[in-house]
Amino acid sequence: MNLFERMTESGVVAVIRGSKPENILSIARALKKGGVNTLEITVETPGAMTIIEKLATELQGEDVIIGAGTVLDAETARAAILSGAQFIFSPTVNTETIKMTKRYGMLSIPGAFTPTEILHAYEHGADVIKVFPANTGGPSHIKNIKGPLPHIPMMATGGIDVNNAGDYIRAGAIGIGAGSTLVPSFEEATAAISERITANALGFVEAVSKAREKVYS
Repeated sequence: MNLFERMTESGVVAVIRGSKPENILSIARALKKGGVNTLEITVETPGAMTIIEKLATELQGEDVIIGAGTVLDAETARAAILSGAQFIFSPTVNTETIKMTKRYGMLSIPGAFTPTEILHAYEHGADVIKVFPANTGGPSHIKNIKGPLPHIPMMATGGIDVNNAGDYIRAGAIGIGAGSTLVPSFEEATAAISERITANALGFVEAVSKAREKVYS
């Protein structure tokens, strides 16, 4: 199974924003226990590169995929990849960032919204397009774009929760990205928090799995 297949297997990407370095391993293991093994660390998080490096080192061999999010330029993409990131998420389309990511053999997932932006990103080498913000157009927006552009893999991020995740899959998304609805904000990692994150992860994975069964049945 290649990196793309591993990343999209569960169909859920955990967007981890602002978490403290001392909590990150607890979060990662709680998510993995719930079936979510793809973790995006947003680069505006204090110490983001250190967190990425820590996860890449500590979880090596545990089938957890670590990436960087909110990457706005090629220099930041390179720094994240050298720290251990295996994929780069961006909120916008920056062709130099795509080029840098592919130069290092990692997955490029820029954010786009219109058909023109989506096609532009894909033609410049993006592996998957993150339709963002997804909640602005809802699942119907993705369904309408998939009509003329069925060959372009798309994910949905922005306003995704366990109740609407399946709607985006049925509309044609190959996966979803979830932030605070999956990993809530907290100050200290406790057993109760870990259990809550695992329960959230299980809920998202189940929602995506059920939606995929209907799509492919």
